[in-house]
Amino acid sequence: MIYSIIVIKEVITMSGQEKVLEGLILELRRGTLVISVLSQLKKPHYGYSLSNKLKEEGLNIDQNTLYPLLRRLESQNLLDSNWVLEESRQRRYYVLSIFGKEILEKLTKEWNDMDSVMSRLLMEEEG
Repeated sequence: MIYSIIVIKEVITMSGQEKVLEGLILELRRGTLVISVLSQLKKPHYGYSLSNKLKEEGLNIDQNTLYPLLRRLESQNLLDSNWVLEESRQRRYYVLSIFGKEILEKLTKEWNDMDSVMSRLLMEEEG
């Protein structure tokens, strides 16, 4: 009887640990979304085509996350957009603005610097 209580407690603990891990992974992913989206908007994309491009590259972004992010980046003057009538439907295309290109360049440098530091830190952990 005591054994079964311990097993149940362990299962509950694992479930809690998995929730913590999921939350941390989500937080880590959120930190990469802006640079990921900006990196793909050197050429114009509408939301769905951008979502597919990112998915092809291994980054799946929910549309309820992507569209508000695109609007926010546009309101920060990082993106330009225009409506295009295509196949009898209007699509809003987004592309990096001049300011967005400058910011992407700076974010890319910051990303590369952080990647270098993280690689060293994680290597220390292994060694």
